[in-house]
Amino acid sequence: MKRLYTLYFIILVLILVLPITSFAQEEEEQIVYYQMEPLDDSLFIQIQEVLFIDPPDPKAEIIVDLRDPNNQTIAIKGSLYPFLALPGEMRARIITYPFKINLMEDVHFASVFTRVIDKVRFGKVLATPTKTQISPTLGYINPFMQMQGGERVGLSLKQDVGLSLGIGTPYSGSLETNMIEVNFHILGVRAGFFSHIDAMIEVMKDQNHNNIIVSEGYHVNYTIPFGNFFEFGYFKASNNIGESKLIKYFQESAGTVVLNPDSTVKYSARLIHDNQSYLNWEFRYPLSVLGSTRGKIYVAQFLDEWHFGFTFREMSLAGSTFDLTFDGMPGSKYREPQYNINLLVQKVMEGWGFSAFAIGPSASLSTLASGGFGFTKIFVNLRFKLGTSF
Repeated sequence: MKRLYTLYFIILVLILVLPITSFAQEEEEQIVYYQMEPLDDSLFIQIQEVLFIDPPDPKAEIIVDLRDPNNQTIAIKGSLYPFLALPGEMRARIITYPFKINLMEDVHFASVFTRVIDKVRFGKVLATPTKTQISPTLGYINPFMQMQGGERVGLSLKQDVGLSLGIGTPYSGSLETNMIEVNFHILGVRAGFFSHIDAMIEVMKDQNHNNIIVSEGYHVNYTIPFGNFFEFGYFKASNNIGESKLIKYFQESAGTVVLNPDSTVKYSARLIHDNQSYLNWEFRYPLSVLGSTRGKIYVAQFLDEWHFGFTFREMSLAGSTFDLTFDGMPGSKYREPQYNINLLVQKVMEGWGFSAFAIGPSASLSTLASGGFGFTKIFVNLRFKLGTSF
């Protein structure tokens, strides 16, 4: 049974990760009827501003039809406009746009085997990050707010001075922890307080033995001023949870403790309280994959546990826009190994919500209460985009 769960896990990871190495259009001949893949936010916004579309959507569906020289059109989210309504320089950029989905492409019986191979353009899969992402003092600025886990949403008050907010730890999955944090940023320093929202861990009553339960405290972190690639800090829980809270957290119906046949503890949720303190660090490398507007790969140590993974926001492929995040905790002195996956799809609403909202599944794989390996949590996660990307 354990091997079967392992096989399921490998298949799931392959399904989610393989699209990263997928394709962009090879332009061996002129394409006259195509959809523009949303890999250039600035061009998409400029096109819509010229056509007085307010607010402009950087991930809008844009279809260009140049088949009839006397009636060339451009369609934006279903609305049709004359192609000649755009300035000549912009028309040239659209015609020479490298990422096109050919809507006249012939599909034959062999396409099921050859289409992906024919479309691969490895040189365009990876791209450099934005200037903001590589700045040690501005890297915190982040318009994406994930409801559970993930990067903190960062709001700039004045350049390198700002605030950030996060629900869960940066590495946690859905319904894994009750932690929430608020931070202040200045010149690469991130200082803040954390507290708890118990409702985040009370939704589920089963398979909670790998949760993290925190009290209240503070943390101070610093990003070294040579690029946004290494951050270290100090984390301390200043309050004791208290006996009444402990009884509530670890009551039999909470699913936070698994016992052996002799009534000794086999697995138990982890407590962070009573002046416990830790040194944390993260080594990360910002980059863009499939046109993602924000992304990184990382390895970290947080609360004396090892983590590795990646986060990519607004990846674009064949007209679809989605987020893909993965965090692996291969080992810990306190908890069982765990692997968290989030896949959030963006284009699910109309109007301003078209690019501002994403929803999708969040799954955690770890040791089950029975001792096997499988899904301990499967839930819905949400992500909001509170501003424009850099």
